[in-house]
Amino acid sequence: MAYLVPSEFVTKMVDAGESKIFMSTRDTVIRAYMAGAILALAAAFAVSVNVSTGVPIVGAALFPVGFCMLYLFGFDLLTGVFVLSPLAWIDRRPGVTLGGVLRNWGLVFVGNFAGAFTVAVMMAIVSTFGFSSPPDKVGQIIGTIGESRTVGYAAHGTAGMLTLFVRGMLCNWMVSAGVVGAMISTTVSGKVIAMWMPIMLFFFMTFEHSVVNMFLFPSGLLLGGKFTIMDYLIWNEIPTVLGNLVGGLAFTGLTLYATHVKTAPRRERLAA
Repeated sequence: MAYLVPSEFVTKMVDAGESKIFMSTRDTVIRAYMAGAILALAAAFAVSVNVSTGVPIVGAALFPVGFCMLYLFGFDLLTGVFVLSPLAWIDRRPGVTLGGVLRNWGLVFVGNFAGAFTVAVMMAIVSTFGFSSPPDKVGQIIGTIGESRTVGYAAHGTAGMLTLFVRGMLCNWMVSAGVVGAMISTTVSGKVIAMWMPIMLFFFMTFEHSVVNMFLFPSGLLLGGKFTIMDYLIWNEIPTVLGNLVGGLAFTGLTLYATHVKTAPRRERLAA
């Protein structure tokens, strides 16, 4: 595995954030759409594995295949651009504005949701034979997930909201580590290994990932889950998005940037 030192791959992170901000609307949405769709398929795959084996760690160990695929293809997740795009603004790259960062986030959110929802509809059709019969075992489990992770949090009130937010933070701490993992090696095998580890951790720990939830919860609603769209938005998606933003940027993006980019010029001045 050809390894890049932190000062090298953190510069790549800033460069990647800059390129995403200046990417055309069409390309941004298409790449985000495909990322949401592939991650949704990986989530459906992991649930299917869990149902088949009854061993959750097996599904968690295999789920990262979708994450690795989408990043090797150059597609974008909201959780990834939460970390990368702001770094280009913080680094004061020419032409990069806060408005550009927010535009990138908004377009990726729309694309991710559209891709995940497309797969949600497809999997609902598959699990119900075109809505002509009750959901199969996988469909039943997906409906249960949506219920437990919306009204289940709501039952605890403020404490449930705090728990949801913190799970979102912990999730993107790990997921953004996977995004960075794709940059620390110049070989496919090295990238895959570096991405695989933190993604397996987040999925097994059932932390809250905004894009995975864009698949699980609409699927649950389509498959008869006992919760509403407002339950999904208020008691999952919105707090999860905010937690993902804070966790990824604070624990991965800013820590790496502060210690491996901003310190370099200061050391050079001291040496001189």
